[in-house]
Amino acid sequence: MQPLSRRTWIGLTAALVAAVGVQRLLSRFPADTLPEGAYLRIATAVERGTPENAFPYLEEEAQVACYTIRHYARLSADAIVADYPEAARQRELAAYQRLADAGEPPMLWARIADDRGWLRRLRRDLSGIASIEVVGDRATIGTARGTRYSFRRRPNGIWGLTMFTAQLDAEAKRLARDWDLVKKSASDYRQGATER
Repeated sequence: MQPLSRRTWIGLTAALVAAVGVQRLLSRFPADTLPEGAYLRIATAVERGTPENAFPYLEEEAQVACYTIRHYARLSADAIVADYPEAARQRELAAYQRLADAGEPPMLWARIADDRGWLRRLRRDLSGIASIEVVGDRATIGTARGTRYSFRRRPNGIWGLTMFTAQLDAEAKRLARDWDLVKKSASDYRQGATER
């Protein structure tokens, strides 16, 4: 067995230092099974410019809505590309392509949050925790700036932010309705093309 090179030792040392740093950072946070732990993880993700890391701390219904949004946006975009004539394709595709191309649901959430100004709002309002009220599976965090954030305990015990659930759910339902129309139009365009 050959001794490790200087370069290998430096790489191993750097990896060890990074691992210790990550462990120390995580050990400063309360558990995410506490409302303040979930809140602090959201605040950190937004502050660091990695809002996709806040996705695990949205309530379950909001997460499901993101999966649904991605699903129907992709179906609609694919049908438009495959079956719509060029003029209609360019006009209709824009409504779905940005969401369809966002990637996995955490990235989709980050894109929607950025597009709708939610990230600006969070950056402006997130601050230190002034109060925590827990009643059963619901919790409210009051911040030093006077903003209140509501959380709901998810089945896995992690607390999820409820702030954006209604809007994400409405978007998911809209895209599901849109898919019915896009599917019918795609079928009509396809049938019209075969009859020519």
